Amino acid sequence: MKQFVSLLFLCVSLVSNAQFTWPDDKKAAVVFTYDDGLDGHLDIAVPQLDEFGFKGTFYCTGNSQSLNNRIEDWRAIAKNGHELGNHTLFHPCVGENRDWVKAEYDLTNYTLDQIVAEIQTANTLLKAIDGKTERSFAYTCGDYKAGNDDFTGNIEEIFGAARLDGPIPGTMDDFNVVKVSSWDVDEPTIEELIAYVDEARAKGTIAVFMFHSVGGGYLNVGEEQHRALLEYVNENSDDLYNDTFYNVMQYVRNNR
Repeated sequence: MKQFVSLLFLCVSLVSNAQFTWPDDKKAAVVFTYDDGLDGHLDIAVPQLDEFGFKGTFYCTGNSQSLNNRIEDWRAIAKNGHELGNHTLFHPCVGENRDWVKAEYDLTNYTLDQIVAEIQTANTLLKAIDGKTERSFAYTCGDYKAGNDDFTGNIEEIFGAARLDGPIPGTMDDFNVVKVSSWDVDEPTIEELIAYVDEARAKGTIAVFMFHSVGGGYLNVGEEQHRALLEYVNENSDDLYNDTFYNVMQYVRNNR
């Protein structure tokens, strides 16, 4: 009986994974995203991505010091196929249990009109850098309410896709492109990074990495670990599909 149940589970899993077809019959998608517009993205992450021919999405806040000081560098990576994503102007988050959130940037104190205006202004800023009118959005701290108002509907009107945090989806059925789960990594081992990719490959779905600091800083991934992850994905490129977050979500929209 146990053998029958195991076989049945395997068959169901295989059928579920076969319900969505990735490009070139690959088994899963892997997306690299980077939050807050940091120097380490330009100095470490981008050169490593370029080494392997991968594309990343960089969610820049409008008040990023790196964006202010190195605007031509950010413009250059956009021209090279990386995505500059919207991460608001001031990175507002729900302040509860986050003592680093200033009162003026506490989403609990925001109105719906206020957060939408901030997001649209951030879009104008990014358009001035890369000239693009379409990009994706990353919810700050994974929060999607201004006061008591859920603004995911507004996000869907403005953007083609949006990312928050959460587990790898078990199936692509009913996949919500404006509430895409990702892993907010913090000092991961290479074994943990690889296991995350392998879980998505086994499920036939998608692994979205949410990186912050690369090579030192807060919510950090080490330079060596980051490169080893890219090397692993490259070695398994027959199974793994990579592109910017926006492009992968457009593929999902058009092919499910």
